[in-house]
Amino acid sequence: MAELPAINTSPLIFLTKGGFLDLLQVISSSVIVPLAVAAEIQAYGSTDVTAVALNNTDWLVVQETPPTPNVIQSWDLGLGESAVLTWGYINLGTEVILDDLAARRCAATLGIPSRGTLGIVITAKQRGVIPAARPVLEQLRLCGMYLSDRVINQALALVGE
Repeated sequence: MAELPAINTSPLIFLTKGGFLDLLQVISSSVIVPLAVAAEIQAYGSTDVTAVALNNTDWLVVQETPPTPNVIQSWDLGLGESAVLTWGYINLGTEVILDDLAARRCAATLGIPSRGTLGIVITAKQRGVIPAARPVLEQLRLCGMYLSDRVINQALALVGE
């Protein structure tokens, strides 16, 4: 059985702010939140919506990750991205959830399966968890997630929207 996927800060924030945190359960019953990511979220304060969700959602599992290997350190990414990628690198075949382009390039280079917030929404639509992806994506945009119209339209075309 594959290890649990690990998630970075920005997808966790966007999904929580948008009210779509449960969509993560489309890909796994539990999701690893590396300690470095939890620390970034907790820095927003105990009343922050994502910090509250992190404390109150039992399937979000805060986990210490091993030291970041040099092959990932050399990409000079943030602590959260590096911890998520380390989890995927150490646990072969484990998916990581990242939106940061440089981090996704690192994952691709190292053969770590990855998907972003957009991929979570598309998967939820493909599996019939949500009736339509566009309203969810529009809500995520309102929460501050940057997606170009071109990227959204390409993704929606994949699910017949």
